[in-house]
Amino acid sequence: MTRAQRWVLMGDPAHFSVKGGANPHTRTRWGTRRTVDRELAIRQWQRLRDVLRDLGLRVLVVPPDPGQPGLVYPANAGFMLDVDTEAPLATRRFFLANLLPSRAGEKAHYRRVLEAEGIPCCEIDPAMRFEGEADFFPAGPLMLLTHGRVERQRFVPALAMPPWRRVYGFRTDARVEPILQHIVGPERTILRIALVLEAHYHGDTALCAFGPGRRFLMAYRAALEPGAMGRLREHFLENLIEIHEEDAARYAANSFAYTPSGGSESFLVMPAGLSDRLLGAIRERGVTPVSVDVSEFLKKGGGSVKCMLGDLGAIIWA
Repeated sequence: MTRAQRWVLMGDPAHFSVKGGANPHTRTRWGTRRTVDRELAIRQWQRLRDVLRDLGLRVLVVPPDPGQPGLVYPANAGFMLDVDTEAPLATRRFFLANLLPSRAGEKAHYRRVLEAEGIPCCEIDPAMRFEGEADFFPAGPLMLLTHGRVERQRFVPALAMPPWRRVYGFRTDARVEPILQHIVGPERTILRIALVLEAHYHGDTALCAFGPGRRFLMAYRAALEPGAMGRLREHFLENLIEIHEEDAARYAANSFAYTPSGGSESFLVMPAGLSDRLLGAIRERGVTPVSVDVSEFLKKGGGSVKCMLGDLGAIIWA
């Protein structure tokens, strides 16, 4: 007997900590790495896992590794094509990401778990920095590719207090676009958007497509290059929702969209604490928001709901 079910990847949080301090959320204004409340993080992770299971998803868990605390953010693992289309397990292919140096060791863990489940993994040119579905994801008929300047992370002098600042840069090199276009095929248009705020260092922290056919799009204007909102509105028209600053700070866009196959209802699993204004706008579009508190992962690690998931798609399996 076969069935179709949405699969997602999550990383066991037993060793979650701030190791590299590779984004602005992970450090204090003095540059010191933040300390994780591990027990709270584990409870929040378990709650998110349970919510996903209650929605009918299958959760694959990547075992913990004390040397790889970033495994709790598998949105960076890579990407799966056509996640909203039901497809047999045997036809699926997962394209592994090329992560920043402090997280490069995660790749082998993701490959091991996926291939053990029967999902073949493919490599992308290792010369290209590319952080998976965090920067490359479906939105309506498009694939959005977000990128920014990839830099060596470092401290530099500043005329301020403290007299230095941390340079973080972004995670995906725009030059990967032709490789991705070859993978998705000429029939799928890629829309490239540059990111400009280091606090929103991945596209899935500033943009979120949701609802049936992912026809609605939330976007945080300040995190995107000038003119990006205009280009997005050309495609999404009245279906574009602008995220206000207070919701953007809570990573409203870092939400997981799920429309069950053949279902009459769409869901958006979102971080807790968002405004009634935004939640109301989502409900008005026939989508049910499901709030989950994962604040320890945002405040200490710089990732919320969507960062904590790798979307493996609607899989037909025995």
